[in-house]
Amino acid sequence: MSGRAGGSRSPEESGGADAGRQRERRREPAPWSPGEREKEGIARRLEERRRLAAARERELFGALAEARDEEEAWALRLLLASMPVGDLADYDGAMLLEHARQSLAIRRAMPWGGEVPDELFAHFVLPYRINTEDIDGSRGLLHAELAPRVQGRSMEEAILETNYWCHEKATYAGSDLRTASPLTTIRAARGRCGEESTLAVAALRSVGIPARQVYTPRWAHCDDNHAWVEAWADGRWRYFGACEPEARLDQGWFTPPARRAMLVDTRVFGGYAGSEETTLERDGYAELNLLATYAPTRVLDVSVREEDGSAAAGAQVRFELYNMAELHPIAVLTADADGRASLRAGLGTLLVRAAGRGGRWDERLVHADSPDALELRLARRGQPQAPAELDFVPPPERDGEPLPELPEAALRRHEERLREGSACRGEFEAGFLGEPEAAELARASGLPAERLLPLLAGARGNGAEIAAFLGEQARAGRGAWALRLVETLSAKDRTDALRPTLEDHLLGALAALGEAPPASSTDAEDERERFDSYVLCPRVLHERLAPYRGLLAAAFSREEREALRLRPAGLAAQLERRFALADTVPNLRGKGTPAGAWRLGRGDRETRDILLVALYRSLGIPARLQPGSHRPAFWQDGWREARFADEREPMPDEAGRTGDGAGSRHAELRLAAVPGAPAAVYGVTMTLARLQDGVYRTLAYPHGSTGYEDRRLRLEPGEYRLTTGTRLKDGTALARLSYAELRAGELAELELTLRSADEAVPVLGELRTAGELSPLDGGAPLGWTQALGEGAALVAWLEPEREPSRHLLRELAEQAEPLQAAGAAVLLLLAEGAADGGPRAAATARQPDGGDSLAASAVPAGGRLARERGGSSLPALAQAASAAEAGCPHLFVVDAERRIRYASSGYRIGAAKEALETLAALRR
Repeated sequence: MSGRAGGSRSPEESGGADAGRQRERRREPAPWSPGEREKEGIARRLEERRRLAAARERELFGALAEARDEEEAWALRLLLASMPVGDLADYDGAMLLEHARQSLAIRRAMPWGGEVPDELFAHFVLPYRINTEDIDGSRGLLHAELAPRVQGRSMEEAILETNYWCHEKATYAGSDLRTASPLTTIRAARGRCGEESTLAVAALRSVGIPARQVYTPRWAHCDDNHAWVEAWADGRWRYFGACEPEARLDQGWFTPPARRAMLVDTRVFGGYAGSEETTLERDGYAELNLLATYAPTRVLDVSVREEDGSAAAGAQVRFELYNMAELHPIAVLTADADGRASLRAGLGTLLVRAAGRGGRWDERLVHADSPDALELRLARRGQPQAPAELDFVPPPERDGEPLPELPEAALRRHEERLREGSACRGEFEAGFLGEPEAAELARASGLPAERLLPLLAGARGNGAEIAAFLGEQARAGRGAWALRLVETLSAKDRTDALRPTLEDHLLGALAALGEAPPASSTDAEDERERFDSYVLCPRVLHERLAPYRGLLAAAFSREEREALRLRPAGLAAQLERRFALADTVPNLRGKGTPAGAWRLGRGDRETRDILLVALYRSLGIPARLQPGSHRPAFWQDGWREARFADEREPMPDEAGRTGDGAGSRHAELRLAAVPGAPAAVYGVTMTLARLQDGVYRTLAYPHGSTGYEDRRLRLEPGEYRLTTGTRLKDGTALARLSYAELRAGELAELELTLRSADEAVPVLGELRTAGELSPLDGGAPLGWTQALGEGAALVAWLEPEREPSRHLLRELAEQAEPLQAAGAAVLLLLAEGAADGGPRAAATARQPDGGDSLAASAVPAGGRLARERGGSSLPALAQAASAAEAGCPHLFVVDAERRIRYASSGYRIGAAKEALETLAALRR
């Protein structure tokens, strides 16, 4: 992969002569084979997959005849029997057979192949899927590059070396919820934590080391989540932060937050039956609870009873915590025949809610000091009338066991490896397209360079592919349309969209446009915006981006297409007749492609909704998933929701009409502004949820969207809950729940009230201001007084290569305007030994895609970026045991006398907002 992931040598060849000598000293693995009971389960699940995927029998199961021996045949059967419905639609058996062959060959080739138990190989090495990532067939490529680097090492050393390699390939950058493939993460040289950990797991499995992605669904003490990696070495599981190497295992910046976790989970495919606790088990898929490895725990035993006192077998039991302004379920269990369910959870507050037949429900707020056993009685229907205030207290901060000190030489070598990795990645990034390439493409294509530059730079390692597509289409006379198409893509889509996909969507959209009646001149601008966003754009939600227009449009005759453009509402019924619902594992709902779903004729509800939108767009009819409800809707003189026969009454459009032209059946909810209250930000300070079947479903408005004050929302009649919340500095969330019943044709109102709490602004210490600072922009050295000015200031020590510092930089960018309005100086300092983001840092500072480095971060006007000269002035607060373990960033607010009034160390989402609140309190 052009210096990014090596060539294509076989596993047997990649180790060379050294591997041959090692083979003589190690135990050869016996041929892999599942036990008799496992074989029965595989055979049963395989037959179920054949029934589900009858439309793709040859493409999927024809590969079974190509297996070379029983070992390969059972490996392929296991993979086929573990395929979720979306994968049955999108991937072929030949890909799985090649994957199985490579994995078995790797097991024979690697020195620890005979040490890995069969069960761990089957479930943590062999699988082709890790979580929700796009599947790219990367195993052989990763193995070819990594095997020579780990040969001759112990398993523990190999894990560390693999993570150094991952650090060379990618660093942290936040992005949308679609999980890119390992090769895309390498090509982009960055990914969010879910993508970094997917890459690291794929890399470890490519050298035969069992590995799994581990994550906390939501933190209790801040509004975010995180994913990392566990790898098996010499008889036990070890953990580390993906692409963020430490000098040893079982160490990472997330260790202190993990001690406050309420649940730590991992996902396993293939009918795993290990010793770990299971929170979900379904059709060869399981979710395991690993919390006890990281945090103190308790077991909550819930007994769910019907209204008459009998056991509520099959009731849904949800364990919810406050996060991102909603009550989010970290686990959803099913009560057994005795009406019981239990969960091992952390020592914080949870809302435990049970729902049963007829929408009956009950709930209880459980704190750390509440009894472990509780009974819920399903006697409540509807929702409360009066508002409720709930305090969600996270597990307390705890010190961990001190780790032995490492030799100084080992620490120095570790720091060298980090710098070498950053430099390696920086050299790769230096080859990304930028201003010269954009100018050349503009000259050749006639397209404006100022629009091309952010697209090519944002595509990162995929920039050449995007440029080639734009150039080809410009030569064909479609350059302007191609540019408009690429501009509709998300930043992540530009990093892995390929020419065949883009061409399918461009030509399909233009063909549909050619068949559609012309827009009226009075509506031309709105029509263009609708066409670009809801016809030309291939992306519907978080599905895998792939061609579908040619396939879907060809399924209808010209006469049928014309008829559907006149009466679009009929398309949902046509889809329903040829599409059967088949649920899949929760995290993979809606992740397959529309083309695959169409060919298979089966899928989950989310996939069906996405497919319907794709069908509309393929016919040239603007379509989308509605904000809030996420139901499919089409444009016909207004947005109108499509209706499937198995759903409730569809939501109305802006004029009160439903998809079949029925009369008005809508309600309105006004969110009344409260003078002096903080701004309402969706997913930050407020969310809305609808009561359905006894549980609340959060409406899908864009995260971070604003403008809800005094806004009237057009909603389906029903019962709704407004959740608002205030996060305190210790992580406690003060939640307020307000309720409204919406009736057709009526207006209801809820106040956007947030609870407040006066928090003291104590004096925590003093900032030392000796020495000089070297600005990163190359300016002359300056003193602390010059850098901080005379008033209050914000000072932070950062490691820009690490995820916690990246989060703080992003938050500071988001708070740039209020920080500037606060009039406080902002000083960002590189921690001792920290890199500034790689050799491209200064060069990218003025480029459209230069957001990765400290030098390129959006800093408020007057802010300074510098490195200390002659030692660090890091306050004693940051050198205490707990803060030192948490690590960078160390963030402080100091007053005019240089007294520290706020301090935060390590990973703390919301720290910039808390610092702003402290500055405001100092002004008061």
